[in-house]
This record gives sequence, C-alpha cells and structure tokens, in this order.
Amino acid sequence: MSAKPSPERPLSPFMIGPYYRPQLTSMLSILHRITGVINTVGAFLLSGWLLSIASGAAAYDAFMGHASAWYGLFFLFGWTWTVAYHLCNGVRHLYWDTGRGFDLDTVYKTGYAVIAGSVVLTVLVWIVVLI
Repeated sequence: MSAKPSPERPLSPFMIGPYYRPQLTSMLSILHRITGVINTVGAFLLSGWLLSIASGAAAYDAFMGHASAWYGLFFLFGWTWTVAYHLCNGVRHLYWDTGRGFDLDTVYKTGYAVIAGSVVLTVLVWIVVLI
C-alpha cells in the first residue's frame, strides 16, 4: 500500500506561496550561486577589456565607449557588488569549514554581516575609483 500525500502538507519545499516562505539562509545560498555565475561573465568581460588594450587604441576606445556609458557603469557597479558579496560569503563558508558558526543565531548574524559587508565594500571600491 502506498500512502497518499496529505493535502495540508506541501509536496516540495520549492512550492513558493502559502506553503513555503523563503528564509535568509536559502536566499543567501541561491544568491551565492548566482553571483558566481555573474562573476564568471564579468571575468570574460575583463578579458575582453585586456584584449582591447592589446589590440590597439581603436579597440580600446570602442570598449571604453560601452564601459563608460550608463549601462556599462551600471553593470560594473553591479559586478563590483557581486564580487564583494561572493568574497564575504566565501569567508563565511571558510568560517563554517572550521566547524563553527552553525547555530541559528550565528548563521543569521553572519548572513546579515555578509549583506552589509558587501554593500560597504562596493561603496568603498567606487569611492576609491572615483577619487
């Protein structure tokens, strides 16, 4: 005999809505993966920038025309944040690798610290860049 699933209980934790409320821990984990992908795309664009330098003034000017446009600066600012977030969350994971910080209170405190730290690092980088 197979048991029938209860209609009151969700079948999957991925059922967003009345059944499953996203938590800070799960959102930070998903965001860590997403920022890793975005950082990879940014690394390819960084390689493109280096290739434009090696290709001469015309290629560099063309690349910088896009990089200095509003959409290029928007991407660069966002990419800076993804790098800072991935770095801060990576340090958090290294701390976890020591076997510490798994109690719920510490997990939430370090999660909020990762968010705050990534924002502060991003702003500091852009202050340094613009000065």
